[in-house]
Amino acid sequence: MRAKRRKKKRWLRWIGGIAAVLLAGAGIFAYSIYHNVKQTAKQMYEDVDWKSEKRDEEVSVKEKTPISILLIGVDERKGDKGRADSLIVMTVNPKKKSVEMVSVPRDTRTKIVGRGTQDKINHSYAFGGVEMTMATVEHFLDIPIDYYIKVNMESFRDIVDAVGGVTVDNPFAFTYEGTHFPKGKITLDGEKALKYSRMRYDDPRGDFGRQDRQKQIIEAIIEKGASFSSLANYDDVLAAIGKNIKTNLTFDEMKEIQANYKEARRHIEQLHITGKGKMIDGTYYLLVPEEERLAVSNKLKEHLELKTS
Repeated sequence: MRAKRRKKKRWLRWIGGIAAVLLAGAGIFAYSIYHNVKQTAKQMYEDVDWKSEKRDEEVSVKEKTPISILLIGVDERKGDKGRADSLIVMTVNPKKKSVEMVSVPRDTRTKIVGRGTQDKINHSYAFGGVEMTMATVEHFLDIPIDYYIKVNMESFRDIVDAVGGVTVDNPFAFTYEGTHFPKGKITLDGEKALKYSRMRYDDPRGDFGRQDRQKQIIEAIIEKGASFSSLANYDDVLAAIGKNIKTNLTFDEMKEIQANYKEARRHIEQLHITGKGKMIDGTYYLLVPEEERLAVSNKLKEHLELKTS
């Protein structure tokens, strides 16, 4: 009987020892992730001279204020500041556990804040960088823009590859730059995802179809990046993010958003801005009717829990 007890105690010590080693290993791994994420956040952080004129009170992610984020996809090349290839506004409401996402067509004719001229909305980046882009989009949609995330579109493929590729539901078959994309659910690596998100001339909906494909890729990256399966190659994910993304979100704000807003990613609603194309002085513009702009603006305001117009 005593021998059995000694044997049982020995097994318990072995199990306890193994558990302690595993827990210690998990702790070291968790610290490594935390440390690397913190370093990546520092690398990504880019302070901008920005304060929204449409906020009466300070935003507090700790207090779960509904927030807006402007995603700026920039086609930057060496020696060229580039233009905003895509502008996507996301409003995130942690209480409603939802995200609303709208693409602003890059040819949209609007006032460029800081220049006082009417031009294509995406030219705001070439004229005045992130600050002028935020101010112009804020003016056009008449909602506060709280944060921005700038992504280098040319290196977009790195992020998709880092999360192990993404799966999207392609509404129709097409071929672009030598790659065929069949209709239905398809899995894309970084190179294919970049091509998939850029095609527009063979799309019956033109730039609007392209915008939807870009949003599909973004949603897929968010979903894949949030899953545990991506943890194994988190170093690659962080390296791709640190190299290709800039934001005015601090590390502490990112932590609060991760803690308080993460459930919102499960319910993403896509909004659309439509208009009519017109040539003005030899340049093509998209003219958005005021009632259309106002409808989208009010929808976003409601989601941000602000007064509608």
